[in-house]
Amino acid sequence: MKEADLALIVIERLKQEYPDADCTLSYDEAWKLLVSVRLAAQCTDERVNEIVPLLYEKYPTIEALAEAEVSGIEEIIRPCGLGKSKARDISRCMKVLHEDYHDQVPDDFQSLLDLPGVGRKSANLIMGDVFQKPAIVTDTHCIRLSNRIGLVRELKDPKKVEMALWKIVPPEEGNGLCHRFVEHGRAVCTARTHPFCDRCCLADVCGKYGVEK
Repeated sequence: MKEADLALIVIERLKQEYPDADCTLSYDEAWKLLVSVRLAAQCTDERVNEIVPLLYEKYPTIEALAEAEVSGIEEIIRPCGLGKSKARDISRCMKVLHEDYHDQVPDDFQSLLDLPGVGRKSANLIMGDVFQKPAIVTDTHCIRLSNRIGLVRELKDPKKVEMALWKIVPPEEGNGLCHRFVEHGRAVCTARTHPFCDRCCLADVCGKYGVEK
């Protein structure tokens, strides 16, 4: 089976399994998702969702965060880990949004990448979830499952996985597929334990079983 054909099967089955899969970071404005994605590095989404209301209570706007002392931001977000670097990146990012983009988050990929502290994963998440544009978010779940299933072969670099998936995943399906990878990766195709292959909707097509591609 060719990777592109396998991708279509994976997309449809995961749609059936997780029809309501969505971003697990809480936000109601684009800039808040940018903040949360930066905080989520090496931190759980649940912890981020607990901390950001405290941050926005003190700094409720892009302008407020842009003008805040980095130490003040760090004090609030410290429970998310890497407080110094995350606070610095959030401060710099909000300054750019305020000064260069008039408090609006840009809706093109390269402009997002140019923002301080924003990498490909974050930019893709914004493109897909906020602007409903084609996106592939190569987080740890996406990388692990893509390799196990056989959509990619022995690729661990996030950008290489992203580029490989762009070739076989229909553009309109990429964002939803990555959210479903997260759900499936947490519930079934886990990282810290053996995957629960006996209850996996992809077991008969998964590369883990040596299915000929």
